[in-house]
Amino acid sequence: PVIPRPCTFPMKLWLLVNSPCVHSVRWDARGEGLFIDQGLFEQELLGVGLSAAREEELFKTKNFGSIVRQLNLYGFHKLTVSPASSTVGSRPRGDTSYADGPLHHFWNPHFRYGRPDLLVKIKRLTKANKEKLDAGLEVTSRLPDDLQY
Repeated sequence: PVIPRPCTFPMKLWLLVNSPCVHSVRWDARGEGLFIDQGLFEQELLGVGLSAAREEELFKTKNFGSIVRQLNLYGFHKLTVSPASSTVGSRPRGDTSYADGPLHHFWNPHFRYGRPDLLVKIKRLTKANKEKLDAGLEVTSRLPDDLQY
């Protein structure tokens, strides 16, 4: 299967949501969207509140708003989180605690549990791509040369 390079934002997100070590990002009950616990995400992945600088930052920001902007640029849509939707379904990591931050629910038609092959369909919404979409044209992206088939 074709899997994008880990340097792309959607691939980083895929690795995070599937990592047993990451507690701030998880699949929703149907595996068709993801929940991000903002307070926990800021502590766990953006290093907010940590005094020691980490050698390697996963994202080049400490601002959660920049992460949301990236989600929007890659075609993720924010869904309304109801108390029921945030607790329904299994929590694969057995973690029932929440940080103080709000819980966000994002959805993208090509971001699905168990389907890393769909990630190549997630395109960054650049000005040129937006103009193509507005004109009814298909947005294509050249796959990186180092991808294995």
